[in-house]
Amino acid sequence: MSPSDPPTSPADAAAGAGGAAVAADVAQLRAELAQTQAELQDFVYTVSHDLRAPLRHIFAYAQVIEEDWPDAPLEMRGHLATIRSSAQLLTQQLDGLTQLSRIANQPIQLQAVDVSALVRDRVDELMQNKPERKVQWKLANDVPHVVADAPGLSQALSHLLDNALKFSRDRDPATIELTWRRLPATVAPQSERIEISLKDNGIGFSPEQTEKLFKVFSKLHPVREFEGLGLGLLLARKWLASMQGMIGIKGTLNGGCCVLITLPLAN
Repeated sequence: MSPSDPPTSPADAAAGAGGAAVAADVAQLRAELAQTQAELQDFVYTVSHDLRAPLRHIFAYAQVIEEDWPDAPLEMRGHLATIRSSAQLLTQQLDGLTQLSRIANQPIQLQAVDVSALVRDRVDELMQNKPERKVQWKLANDVPHVVADAPGLSQALSHLLDNALKFSRDRDPATIELTWRRLPATVAPQSERIEISLKDNGIGFSPEQTEKLFKVFSKLHPVREFEGLGLGLLLARKWLASMQGMIGIKGTLNGGCCVLITLPLAN
């Protein structure tokens, strides 16, 4: 300390020591979190990888039994078909868990993203796979650019648009609408944000079931009615959270649903 420097008071010294202790605690917590995430990733990979071989054997041998026993009773053939379909379902669930666990480790590159262009691309892709569907698409083409990770946002939109298309298939015609609004500063004081709304006129759901929709493998309808694993909304939430976005959903039974996405506005 030079003669011109003011003396350090005990309060300043204590504050400096306290700040250093907090920084050390934060660094330790981050290191522990990173280690936990790595361990979880290893666990999911091991479970997913090690269970696949037994599942393949279950499926294959059920098929062999059916082929080697052509005169099997109808009830037995039904049991074998159930074994095969269950093995396939569990394989798909393992794939879904693996996909879910990997989102946290995906590199995120935040940049200005054209939402309207992404939505059009995803809609074109979905309709190519379902050319028989009659859908009235009402898509805003003036959605401002947002700050997001383009591949991650594309994945999230794919899940949400696929759900809207799936759960409105009994409507004639199905109507799917995408609109947006700028959030007031009181709602998003930290940065300018927009809210994107994706509405459909599908079967909807009871409001009390809202939180259940974001749980792993949570389905409100049996697979025989609507295909899927029940992971779409959760995957979309994980992707959006990784890029400082949020998602919510509102619906009424037999009255359609509305998914609300919030993202930072690009300058």
